[in-house]
Amino acid sequence: MDLRQLEYFVAVAEEANFTRAAERVRISQSGVSAQIRRLERELGAELIDRSTRVATLTAAGEAALEPARAALAAAGTVSRAVGEVAGLIRGRLVAGMVIGCTVVPFFEALAAFHRAHHGVDISLLEDNSERLVEGVRAGAIDLALIGTATAPPAGLNALTIVSERLVALVPPGHPLATGRPVTLAAVADQPIVCMPEGTGIRTVFDQSCAAAGLAPRIALQASAAGAIADLAARGLGVAVLTESMAGRFADRLTALPIVDAETPALLALVWAATANRPALSELVRHGRAAFAGA
Repeated sequence: MDLRQLEYFVAVAEEANFTRAAERVRISQSGVSAQIRRLERELGAELIDRSTRVATLTAAGEAALEPARAALAAAGTVSRAVGEVAGLIRGRLVAGMVIGCTVVPFFEALAAFHRAHHGVDISLLEDNSERLVEGVRAGAIDLALIGTATAPPAGLNALTIVSERLVALVPPGHPLATGRPVTLAAVADQPIVCMPEGTGIRTVFDQSCAAAGLAPRIALQASAAGAIADLAARGLGVAVLTESMAGRFADRLTALPIVDAETPALLALVWAATANRPALSELVRHGRAAFAGA
């Protein structure tokens, strides 16, 4: 016997009709009938009572139905198991990363996944967080590292990586570098150098200023923290970044906590809640491990 014969037998048993069973399995009625006849000859017993217009099971058919269903279910399990392994042997994943963000553990997660699964191609693209989230929702991006001013987007799985407050960065001798607490109003009174709209840092800054009734003048924008720091070091404006970013530029800029900018900027990994791909699950696992060890 083969799986096709069992599939046709189960279809006839459940439809109680050869014509409907043939439509269900998408072959001719004569093909269904012939295969079941072969199955009956192999088993040495009649499975379907054909004496009436309704196809009913004989006693032998009743006894064979559940084992046939179990055999088909087992075959499906085998197919899915092989498919999952194949998904980790070959395929493609698209990862997204918010512009202006250099997060070493994220790169380490991608590298660890690549070492473990050479056959899966990984594409990496940069964009602002809003478009990355749209890409994840649409299925165009499998996993994205985003910046956000609020909790990770609803409807997506998320792993928060960083939660940090904003700081202002100024060169030596700047009027804000007096040792006194720095407020949003004081920062907003200066020309600002910051990330473009759609990034988590910019969203936090804009929302904090709006809540305080402030309208800062964005003098210059750049997508890379290093470029923002360089512009601020040359006196072109006050840089607005996060605490961890500021540490990289301590040799030329002074980081000033903005005391009333209480909303943190978040970095989070996000992926579709409905995604059920073994390769994606493996990449998420590597991401958790990389950031746990950071």
